[in-house]
Amino acid sequence: MDHAPSTVFRHGWPRVRDWPVWTLPKPLLALLTVVTCGYVVWIGVYAGDFHFRLSNIGLFAALLACGAFSVEMSRRASEPDGVVKDVYAVWELPMVFLLPGLYALIVPAIRLTLTQLLVRRVPVYRRVYTAATIGIGYGTARIVFMSILPVGCHPREYLWSHTSMWLAAAGAGALAQWVINQVLIGAACKLNDPSQPVREQLFGREALHNDATELCAALLVAVGMTISFLTLIIALPLATLLQRSVRHAHLLNEARADSKTGLLNAATWERQAVAEVARAVRTSSPLAVGLLDLDRFKQINDTYGHLIGDEVLRQIADTMTAVLREYDVAGRFGGEEFVMLLPQTRAPDAFKIADRVRARIGRLPIVTSAGERVSVTVSIGVAALDAGSSRELTDLLAAADAALYRAKASGRDQVQMISTSRGLSAVRSPAKDEPIVAAAAIFGPVMRSPEAALATADDFDKAEFDDDFDDEDFDDDEFELPEDGNASTATTSAFAV
Repeated sequence: MDHAPSTVFRHGWPRVRDWPVWTLPKPLLALLTVVTCGYVVWIGVYAGDFHFRLSNIGLFAALLACGAFSVEMSRRASEPDGVVKDVYAVWELPMVFLLPGLYALIVPAIRLTLTQLLVRRVPVYRRVYTAATIGIGYGTARIVFMSILPVGCHPREYLWSHTSMWLAAAGAGALAQWVINQVLIGAACKLNDPSQPVREQLFGREALHNDATELCAALLVAVGMTISFLTLIIALPLATLLQRSVRHAHLLNEARADSKTGLLNAATWERQAVAEVARAVRTSSPLAVGLLDLDRFKQINDTYGHLIGDEVLRQIADTMTAVLREYDVAGRFGGEEFVMLLPQTRAPDAFKIADRVRARIGRLPIVTSAGERVSVTVSIGVAALDAGSSRELTDLLAAADAALYRAKASGRDQVQMISTSRGLSAVRSPAKDEPIVAAAAIFGPVMRSPEAALATADDFDKAEFDDDFDDEDFDDDEFELPEDGNASTATTSAFAV
């Protein structure tokens, strides 16, 4: 009987050609190879000039034990996905300033081996690259630190005779280590997934605050270790508290975000939207809200499976993040429905943004494992709050939902809009490749249900235009159709918010 070739050796390890590292993009694989090789060579250089001293071993063991305790704390709390923020530099940076360079280079490899064995199993290349980036950062910090101190001085003795200079040199070294680590980790994340929000993860205000606190704590531990090893007894509870604060911040971010798409969840989005609407009303600023719903999403799940359906949701979330502006707020309302908040946005601009999102989603390159392309379209309803109007978020959501209902009823894959003074939509002319703008107004301040608004819009004479409507709002310079995409197929609509 023939047997299929095994992809693992008898002891359970995968064959070299089956290692997950070979599936990485070539630029990322090249970066990983260069950084890892540089790290190994650097260790070899320091090892050639290494001299064994018992006092150094004792200090190294004490700091390593504190790092192992932090690893145990991580095991109990579990390690999160993505870019992981930790406080291990509190114990490892003092080695850079107080011990020969070899110790600082090898400690990341020891610590990450413990993490791999005790906390969480991930592809080995990730641990190797992380150890290499941290080790290179520590090596750079050592070079910067020693280059500032006088040639031939002993770092521990120099501390008490020239404290200010020693602290300045240590601070410069710590900053150099942080820069190297951020650059190498950020480059790897971007090469692996260009859509990943690396800027927020590495350079967000919360992340920078935690990093600064970690480096300051490391300097204090380094100074204290020159006095007595008992400093570790005082520093350990403080470092544990810092680690818990980092984990707490991560848990807060997870609680705010939708786990499947990474966008804000419904509750968090609503809290921000209520504040933005209140601010817009108070300052008489324009604002818009958009509801986005996938067309025939159940059919996609039934045809291609729920895994493809989940991928569609993630791709739509990434598209919204890429198209929307930095101050816009996107969220997932649940199921296949998403929501957009567009501050400081007039009705024509809101329509343009929504139609750009719709067109970009229609071109998503989602392909099944069998090579079949998955066609994805969305319908979007937009409600605009004109400058000087007074409405609440619930009013805008109800109006956007009515516009979304109209978009679904009119054939899907289109944008419908409602503003506080007029209804707007655009279609492509069959004769010219230009958008045709249509507008109509429903008079009366009384709120109506979406069904009543739809009925009123259907009975309204489309030839009647609001005298206050300015067609220049849709000037060609402002309202441009998305490149390589079709215009919205929306028909004329008119509702009052």
